[in-house]
Amino acid sequence: MEPIELAARLGRWSAGRGPLYLLLAGRLRALIDDGELPPGTALPTDRALAAGLSAGRTTVVAAYDLLRQEGRLVRRQGSGTWVAGGPSGAPAPPGAEPTVNPVFLHLLDPPDHVAQFACAGPTAAPPEVIAAYQAALGLLGGPDLGYHPAGHPRLRAALAARYSARGVPTTAAQILITTGGQQGLALLARALVAPGAEVLVQAPTYPGALEIFRESAAALLPVRAAIRAYGGALARRPAMAYLIALCHNPTGRTLAPEERAEIVAAALKWQVPLVVDDVLAELSFTGPAPSVPVAGLAPDADELITVGSLSKLVWGGLRIGWVRAQPALIGRLARLKAVIDLGSGVLDQLAAVELIGRLDTLIEDRARLLAQRHDHLAAELREQLPEWQFEPAGGGQTLWVRLPYGDAASYAQAALRHGVAVLAGGSLDPSGGSNDYLRIPFVAEPSVLSAGVRAMAEAWRGFAGRAVGSPPPLPAIAV
Repeated sequence: MEPIELAARLGRWSAGRGPLYLLLAGRLRALIDDGELPPGTALPTDRALAAGLSAGRTTVVAAYDLLRQEGRLVRRQGSGTWVAGGPSGAPAPPGAEPTVNPVFLHLLDPPDHVAQFACAGPTAAPPEVIAAYQAALGLLGGPDLGYHPAGHPRLRAALAARYSARGVPTTAAQILITTGGQQGLALLARALVAPGAEVLVQAPTYPGALEIFRESAAALLPVRAAIRAYGGALARRPAMAYLIALCHNPTGRTLAPEERAEIVAAALKWQVPLVVDDVLAELSFTGPAPSVPVAGLAPDADELITVGSLSKLVWGGLRIGWVRAQPALIGRLARLKAVIDLGSGVLDQLAAVELIGRLDTLIEDRARLLAQRHDHLAAELREQLPEWQFEPAGGGQTLWVRLPYGDAASYAQAALRHGVAVLAGGSLDPSGGSNDYLRIPFVAEPSVLSAGVRAMAEAWRGFAGRAVGSPPPLPAIAV
């Protein structure tokens, strides 16, 4: 197992109290006992894991030795270290590996006494959400089985009307309601991507999409160069292309109108399903979002598919997303969703109907608030970490920050020990690049942002001293 992969599985191992070697041993023990490190799994060398964790070699040696004494590890000089119970280097049993993406690990194992800068999303439900649920309660009743695999008719109609009002003629038959945008992407991957098929993506991009494609056993085709190269790569006719055109996650950039039109034209020419992630598309700081969404460039094309969600526009706990596509694909996705969950919650969908009517105002307020917090975070970084480099975001929720030297995954481990969780860029970039980048969200209140940057600066001072003269950074996890 590569050191960076094991570091990702270890998560926030150093965020507790007590000697570091005991904290590391405790987390390794849990991974072994839970079966995430099966018998026979070969572990990194002391030096390699210490570098990956930005920890001292003595910490790793002491942790390994403790687990060896417990009978959980086998260590032999010249042969390495592996999990007890199987031969050295024995392969893990067949089956899908659990996610090692830090975004999901931080959600599955919520930080304790750690400021959360690894995930991005609204941190509190606005009053309008509470009012919407109260209104939704009044709509319940009457003859309704409550199962709507394609979505509640009222919400499908409301979203279709909103698309139509924005210049994209849409019927309810072109809308599928999902449990968040994440489920929409998962359903599309299941419907369109066979194991081993190519999926074209930007590099970097949204890590949640990469995890879905990884679970689908897709062959990722990342494009790091100018966006024109993305359009050119469509000529390979991948099984699917995934694009964030507006308020990109993680960079906050927006493609120019001519770039968007060029990509859509290429997708239609080569008949490649183009999935446009519009979850953040309306959170622009530099002016209103395009009056006509990307879907409006070819509203009747089979190839152009849009994914949207209320989780970033309103609140993450409102798990309402949708897919806009042609009716034949919507019907196919609805059949898949019926097998998975029989349909999203009715009360949530009825609350979403209430929110759709005031969504423009909610988005305007949200974008204004995010722009203010973006400026606050940028000012704090310039003052306390002037050597870090970034371009101001034009929208969205995150800054894409480059470290002057060192490996971002190792720095993230050092930051955990200073009480702040940050996301290293390697987990967002399937090309193997971005190892010197961090994704830093600006969704929190200004006081939390200020405290977070202070902790990052303190961690950087210690990390930078160790990084000078260090060996080249370890490779990123293959996603």
